[in-house]
Amino acid sequence: MRNTKSKTENKILVLGSTGKTGRRVMQRLTALGTPVLGVTRSSHPKFDWNDSASWERVLENIGSVYISFYPDLAIPGAVKAIEAFSKMAVKKGVQKLVLLSGRGEEEAQQCEKVVMHAGVDWTIVRASWFYQNFSEGNFLEPVLAGHIALPAGDVGEPFVDADDIADVAVAALTQEGHNRKVYEVTGPRLLTFKQAVDEIAKATGRPIQFEKVPMQAYASLLEEYGLPKDMIWLITYLFTEVLDGRNESLTDGVYQALGRKPTDFSEFAQKAAAAGVWGN
Repeated sequence: MRNTKSKTENKILVLGSTGKTGRRVMQRLTALGTPVLGVTRSSHPKFDWNDSASWERVLENIGSVYISFYPDLAIPGAVKAIEAFSKMAVKKGVQKLVLLSGRGEEEAQQCEKVVMHAGVDWTIVRASWFYQNFSEGNFLEPVLAGHIALPAGDVGEPFVDADDIADVAVAALTQEGHNRKVYEVTGPRLLTFKQAVDEIAKATGRPIQFEKVPMQAYASLLEEYGLPKDMIWLITYLFTEVLDGRNESLTDGVYQALGRKPTDFSEFAQKAAAAGVWGN
């Protein structure tokens, strides 16, 4: 019975515990007093997706796992890695897997199937693009510079708050009723990248210019900046395939999981601006 489990059996492992969602999941679990182990490539013990020898040690005495894959489930080899990790986790006695997945990514959906068929409880959190890409991700520096150039046009994206994602993940990890559920989480509005940047400009009270650039020119710029080829491939994939309109719709995954509406982008922008994320 669940309520007779020891604290050791209830311990939760958070992969990528310093990432956008992993850090937030860690904070919430710690606040709840839940036994938790957060791991990264530089933690002790460490966890590295490219080093399967590092997996077994972190899985000792773990009951549930929050799986966030770096850099993205779309990259070649991700499906095999998720499959190998899931098998090891189950073998070590893990009873619940919660996977952070990507909306509209065929490869990510293959990873979801692996987790679903691992033989233990599971929950999928299938997310759209994060609000926090603008405040603590790749788009932060251009926003600070007042000029953001991206290969994104008039396609609407239902950006979602990483805090909402973390709330859904923690609910799935700590509460009953979320087993075998796929929560497709989006924000409450569709926004083009230009509209999102305009919202940030409004919240900060300073002009921020958005410029649409061709994908090839953007890829060449990333190459000049020294970005690895696999990351350039991933960014190209996300902007040309995933951002092709396939995700231009809203879902109610946050409401299904939490019984409340998702956070609006304007609320996120105002809060981040007030915190000085984009300067004073």
